[in-house]
Amino acid sequence: MDVGFLKPLFDRPGPWACVYMDTSRTTEDAPRRRKLRERYVADQLTGQGADAATCEALIGRLAGERERVGRRSAGRALFAADGAVVLDMPLAVSPGDVATSWTSLPRVAPLAALRGEWPSCLLAHVDRAGADLELRDAAGTHPVCHTSGGAPQGRGHRSVPADRYEWHYRNRMENTWDHAADQVAEELIHRWSDSPAQLLILTGDPRERRAVRDRLPEPLRERAVEVQRGSRAAGSSRELLEAEIDHARAEHARAHLESVLDAFRAGRGRPGGPSGHDGSAPSGAAEGVPAVVEAMRSHQAATLLLGQAGGDMRHEVWVGPAADQVAVQRAQARALGVSTPEPARADDALMRSAAVADTEVLLVPEGVAGPAGGLGAVLRWHGA
Repeated sequence: MDVGFLKPLFDRPGPWACVYMDTSRTTEDAPRRRKLRERYVADQLTGQGADAATCEALIGRLAGERERVGRRSAGRALFAADGAVVLDMPLAVSPGDVATSWTSLPRVAPLAALRGEWPSCLLAHVDRAGADLELRDAAGTHPVCHTSGGAPQGRGHRSVPADRYEWHYRNRMENTWDHAADQVAEELIHRWSDSPAQLLILTGDPRERRAVRDRLPEPLRERAVEVQRGSRAAGSSRELLEAEIDHARAEHARAHLESVLDAFRAGRGRPGGPSGHDGSAPSGAAEGVPAVVEAMRSHQAATLLLGQAGGDMRHEVWVGPAADQVAVQRAQARALGVSTPEPARADDALMRSAAVADTEVLLVPEGVAGPAGGLGAVLRWHGA
């Protein structure tokens, strides 16, 4: 999970009012229920010490967008400070009614389980004439470009006389298809380098998508997955295609988590060190609050692991205004230059550090062996 979208929350000081709420219910009394929840949110935050301006900003946002947001998501998370709503985002998983908090750091850790983010992907709908490219990420689907290989009208299916010209025609068609595949592959290579995508999905005509994949460099080919259904033809059904795309993204996420957990388990008990020829591959692991805090503060963590079981996430740490000002003890925070350390939950403090440092965050599901206590990190090597 890329948590860079949280950076706006850490550009200003707290305290922060945070609201997680279910928006999936469509019963007849939904308007009445929403008004009651808004009153409940205001009462809870006021009781926790939130200022009137921040409460009013949150309630105004909730009242102003009830219907639109309720239709599009299972839940909603809002973060406000100093009289302004800074972040308002839909949730893929319902948080279960309403939860509020008024804390020095925004309560961001629940997003790891509720946002439901799949890996971003670059999708190419390929046929003999070229391809349509689009980027899919947590914000939705974004058209990227259309590339055309200049295939003749009719996409090469018209009949020709069975005489000496037939070979020339077929050869010209093969050259046209090869040219289209070359152009699509070149465009994918170019777009991939500028894209946040973690996965490349190729769909469309089987022969053409395989031809495109064969022309990709090996590192990109390893990130590519072909799905069986999908066409650029007008009126073609997308339901089965969408199901296959969802499956491919889910499988990529599962395989990536397994790979990171394998690295974490192998690295337990040994410090980070070079494990590849270039010394850049993650090696070593941190486990438990003190070790993970040190890894995040020193920017050694390649991936932060958050479990759904264990008490480490609720452990109290001490923080300052900067993301790397986090310590297990108050005296340690003062030694980092924090004049007035504030208490915070370990998971929220470490998520802040991860967002600012562009560190990946992965949720370890219940029933999967992960860090003891729920907090861990796979380390990167910073040596020469």
